[in-house]
Amino acid sequence: MSMQKQKGVVLFFSLILLIIMTVIGVALAVNSTQSLRMAGAGTERIEAKALADGGVAAVLLNKTPAFLATMSDIDNSNALSGGTQVLVPLPLVDDGAGGLKVEPKNVSCQRTKLISSNLECRRIEISSTVSFGRDNLGQLTVVTGIEQEVLKRGGI
Repeated sequence: MSMQKQKGVVLFFSLILLIIMTVIGVALAVNSTQSLRMAGAGTERIEAKALADGGVAAVLLNKTPAFLATMSDIDNSNALSGGTQVLVPLPLVDDGAGGLKVEPKNVSCQRTKLISSNLECRRIEISSTVSFGRDNLGQLTVVTGIEQEVLKRGGI
């Protein structure tokens, strides 16, 4: 008679062990799914950064030095490398009404030490924005500043 009682106890403990193992398996599956999603999001962000950097490079390839040296207004008509690029000639000054207006001017060059006394620089800010992620809810912007050498007025 003791053998029949023992068979029921083994079945009971086996079912409890099976439930515990099932819960552990489900938890591991959920955790691995979340890890895959996070890895995918990281990959999309890296890809967006590469596209934004490529947009800056594409703008620099497509715009001539003469265009950059004579910019007088914001150029936001660029859509290269899967994103949008905006070129802003600097400096921006307060317009007195709480906004900023573009007043580009030639200034001394910061990055070139051995520059001719007949040269100045025009500063331009390039921002490249790329959307990424599910429903393009993520947005990454890379901002780069450049200096374009120009002749001084009245120089040479």
